[in-house]
Amino acid sequence: MADEKPGEVRSERVGRILKITIDNAERRNAFVPEMMAQLSAALTDLDEDPDLWVGVLCAEGDHFTAGLDMPKFFGPTAEKRAPYEGVDPFGVQRACRKPLVTAVQGITFTVGIEMMLAGDIAIAADNVRFCQMEPKRGIAPLAGAHFRFLSRMGWGDAMYHLLVADEFGAAEALRIGLVQEVVPLGQQVERAMRVAELIAANAPLGTQVTKRSARRYVEAAEAAGIAAIADIRATVLDTNDAKEGIRSFVERRAAVFTGS
Repeated sequence: MADEKPGEVRSERVGRILKITIDNAERRNAFVPEMMAQLSAALTDLDEDPDLWVGVLCAEGDHFTAGLDMPKFFGPTAEKRAPYEGVDPFGVQRACRKPLVTAVQGITFTVGIEMMLAGDIAIAADNVRFCQMEPKRGIAPLAGAHFRFLSRMGWGDAMYHLLVADEFGAAEALRIGLVQEVVPLGQQVERAMRVAELIAANAPLGTQVTKRSARRYVEAAEAAGIAAIADIRATVLDTNDAKEGIRSFVERRAAVFTGS
């Protein structure tokens, strides 16, 4: 509709905390390229400003995000995008060095999960719905799920949810370690801010070096996963199945894949 509010990602300072909010609620917080650039800019501010010690990522409305506006990223009119100049929202090209707490609710699909996994602590509302559904669209995860699922939940649970591409809720997410706390709907942002306050009450250099040291443990394995992204793109993005996945999404029907 002509009067539909454009989506945006905005941020505000709350003491030492940078609260970053996804706001495209009329479209279930689906991301367009401009919003991804805004998220990168906010995370870069968090990373580089010495007066900011912790970040909170959250979303307006009933849902965290339904994922990407697929045609705008992968459709025939999509523009080729340069790498992020600052922090990558998925922590693949450049990760944020400050602690990041993510609050999720409702639909949290595909890149929403990968943004959450790029952070450190996740607080989920009890109505959350997760799905890493790329195989249902003829493609594969391109922003870290293929290796971060493994580090969070182990091989069996990771492969189950990546390959089945099923939808699951808060109880399963807590069981497998995808989130750290589940709270009643409406309390997820407040709780994430409280966790951020607890972190911000500690010495900033101590928390940052703790995160940096922990990341060193996983960097070698993540490097291999990141290196595989180019092969994933080359294998799936230009296939007939990828085109069918996008068409079926736009046409709101089940996809018919051929393996080509």
